[in-house]
Amino acid sequence: MISFSHVYKTYRGNEGRASHALRDVSLEIQKGEFVFLTGPSGAGKTTLFRLMSAFDRPSSGVASVAGYEIAQLTAATLPHFRRRIGVVFQDFKLLRDRTVFENVALPLDIRGDTGSSLQRRVMDGLDGVGLAHKADEFPESLSGGEQQRVAIARALIHKPGLLIADEPTGNLDPELSAEIMNLFERANAQGTTVFVATHDHAMVKSRAKRVLKIHAGQMGEGLWVSP
Repeated sequence: MISFSHVYKTYRGNEGRASHALRDVSLEIQKGEFVFLTGPSGAGKTTLFRLMSAFDRPSSGVASVAGYEIAQLTAATLPHFRRRIGVVFQDFKLLRDRTVFENVALPLDIRGDTGSSLQRRVMDGLDGVGLAHKADEFPESLSGGEQQRVAIARALIHKPGLLIADEPTGNLDPELSAEIMNLFERANAQGTTVFVATHDHAMVKSRAKRVLKIHAGQMGEGLWVSP
C-alpha cells in the first residue's frame, strides 16, 4: 500500500546550502494496517504526510502509494490517485461557503456521482460520524470536534483504500481525540489502511498499533516509550 525506498526531501537555502527535511527514509506499510507516525515538531512528519498524499514530490528515492509512484504522477494521473486515498488535515480545510452536506459530497461530485445515490451516501457518511442533523449547517457554526468529524466523513465518503491523517487531534481535547481515533479504527476494521501522523504521546500509548518514529528527518520503528 505504501512503500518508500531511500527517500530524501531536500531544500536549498538562500546560500545554496542543502537542508534535508527527510533523509534516507525507507518504510513499508501493508494493506489493512493501522500505523502511527510520531516525532517532535520539526521532525519531518508533515513533510512525509505531504509526500504520501502527493502534495509534494521526493527529491530522490522511490515513494509509491496505492500503486502509484509519487514522482511520476502527472496532471492526468493525479485525479485517479486522489480517488484511491482519503486525506485528513489538522486544520480541516472545509469550504466555508458550502454546507456540511456539500463539503462531504465534494469527492463524489468531482468523480461525477449524482442523484439519490449521492444523497444516500453522504447522509450515511454523516450519520457514521454522528452529524446527520448538521447536514444543512455551515462549518463556521460547528465546534472544532464537529469540523474534524466532517473532514473525516469527507475523507472516507468515496471508500478509499488508504486514509492519511496529519495531526488530526492536534487541536482537540482528550475526549474528542479518543472519539476521532475510534472513527479511524472503525474505518480500519472495514478494510481501510490508516496512517496517522501525531505528537499525541498519550493517545498513541493507549492504542495497540504499529508505531513508526521520525527524528530529524530519519525513521525508526518500535513500541512507544514515554520520555
